Amino acid sequence: MDRDRKILSTAAAMFYDKGFHGVGMDELGVAAGMSGPSLYRHFGSKNEILAALFNEAMDQLYAATFAAPEDASSALDQLVRHHVAFTVGNRHLVNVYQREDRSLVDPWRRHFDRRRRQYVERWDALVAARFPDADRAEVSVRTQAALGLIFSIAYWPAKVAADPRVSTVLVEQVLEALRPHDPT
Repeated sequence: MDRDRKILSTAAAMFYDKGFHGVGMDELGVAAGMSGPSLYRHFGSKNEILAALFNEAMDQLYAATFAAPEDASSALDQLVRHHVAFTVGNRHLVNVYQREDRSLVDPWRRHFDRRRRQYVERWDALVAARFPDADRAEVSVRTQAALGLIFSIAYWPAKVAADPRVSTVLVEQVLEALRPHDPT
């Protein structure tokens, strides 16, 4: 594992356990197998580490919004499956994001907020294609409901979250929520 990867993995675990403000650079350095000051050869600050964690996750999530299927419905299904798999596999990082998003400072905040908006816009476009008669507000509500359901796993009890059926059930629930229903 390269040094940057080790630092980021260690930071994610420590931010999960102690919170962003509860972890010092010296402590993080020791846990990553180096001195705190040597961390600065890799990252300029703890804020930069947090931003790198968030951006790395966003890279994976955003790339999935450009799914290969030609029809929007299949692309949305594939996106849901990817997002669930990512969230289940990175539950602690998602938890850190949800708790520590407020800790991200400029210039990283502006950059990340822009990326997050682009990501949600891609979701909105796919949800809008599935619900062509929905207005923009309804599309936003459906998108946020789906993302909220997926991200909720970050707060599930560890024993439940570790159940091998979690991904299947979560995908089923989100896809059902995003399935157009006949109003009659």
